Amino acid sequence: MKYRIPEGESEILSNKLGLKDPQDIAISEFEGFLQAEIILTENLHGRTRFNTKYIQKIHKMALSHLYNFAGKYRNVNLSKAGFHFSSAKHLEQSMKEFEDNILLKLPSSYSSRELLVTDVAKVHGELLFIHPFREGNGRTARILANLMVRKAGFSALEFEKIGEKEFEQYVFAVQSCAVKNYEPMIEFIGQILPS
Repeated sequence: MKYRIPEGESEILSNKLGLKDPQDIAISEFEGFLQAEIILTENLHGRTRFNTKYIQKIHKMALSHLYNFAGKYRNVNLSKAGFHFSSAKHLEQSMKEFEDNILLKLPSSYSSRELLVTDVAKVHGELLFIHPFREGNGRTARILANLMVRKAGFSALEFEKIGEKEFEQYVFAVQSCAVKNYEPMIEFIGQILPS
């Protein structure tokens, strides 16, 4: 599902490689995110702290070969299917509140799968609801979720299990995070976290 394009912008984002074909851009983005996840997983350790700088690092590592805005908060308002994400002018504040109220309270280790699922759900849902970047928010949020579960000793989340029916549940879960109702996202993450 595509974003509603901000007025005056083309559907093809200006990029450093001069790519014009959406398929070529998608491949370049995919390769960037894949490489970023591999490198970040290899460098993951018990002292890794997930904060807003780390989230910006994920995005920058994945997309700096392609976009000048990699790792920077967006300066345009975005919506998708009638759902409006956080206003661009409030992103700094939204991300600071997200960091203070959720990210900085994450424990360095987990005593149970349930606590991990709850924290991953909150982080994932809030980050998707805020949507801080111009492009690549979902992929950045999925990498962060995978890093959180790997740090806790689990295998990566099984996002590939998301079919059409599950995608509707996923969208509902993200939208529920807007009112701090994390239960749908907790249920969703619990279903895709390997035992």
